[in-house]
Amino acid sequence: MAIEDYENPHRVIKPKNIRVMGAGGIEEEENHRWPAWLKPLLKEPFFVQCNVHSPKSECKMYCLDCTNGSLCSLCLAHHKDHRTIQIRRSSYHDVIRVNEIQKHLDILGIQTYVINSAKVVFLNERPQPRPGKGVTNTCKVCYRGLVDDCFTFCSLGCKVAGSGRSFEKRVKHNTPVEPEHSSSNSSGVEDNIPDPQSLAPSTPQLPTSTTIRKRKRKGIPYQSPLQ
Repeated sequence: MAIEDYENPHRVIKPKNIRVMGAGGIEEEENHRWPAWLKPLLKEPFFVQCNVHSPKSECKMYCLDCTNGSLCSLCLAHHKDHRTIQIRRSSYHDVIRVNEIQKHLDILGIQTYVINSAKVVFLNERPQPRPGKGVTNTCKVCYRGLVDDCFTFCSLGCKVAGSGRSFEKRVKHNTPVEPEHSSSNSSGVEDNIPDPQSLAPSTPQLPTSTTIRKRKRKGIPYQSPLQ
């Protein structure tokens, strides 16, 4: 008697190649895309007084291994074998030299600037009311005008914000709100195109008879008599 093969209804099927995401979902996945020290670095205030050493010591160093806040030059004695970087300033904004940060992070697509004969990148975005005239390339996140067309972001912070899936999804489904009295193109840059009616010259009003007044002729000047 032949025994027919049958499928066990209580057999547990284990699917393959299924990635289980954590409770954070997309946000947790994006956090693993960047080094653990990057986001704390972008939020850290620099060029402040050191609470441990002399008040005159400015905190402009950062340890990538400890990520325990900004450090002064005297604090580096406790971080001899650690990866440390130095933050500099340009126009009251924090920058870092390219030759320092590119050892630890991919800065492809971030606008670089030459300051004191050294290439630097900005840590965070800088407020800009509107791009200058003739600007053809802007930052993907904050729409700041970029000098070169080969770049996409103006700072490290904008690259972190603009490279995530949540940002791309928000840009795809949300329509930017146009400010009043101005028009914006697809990139979000204001064109500031005035209303065509405002360009038309106004019709001059002809003076009426009531507004026309006769001017009195000047009299003959009197000369004081000689004494």
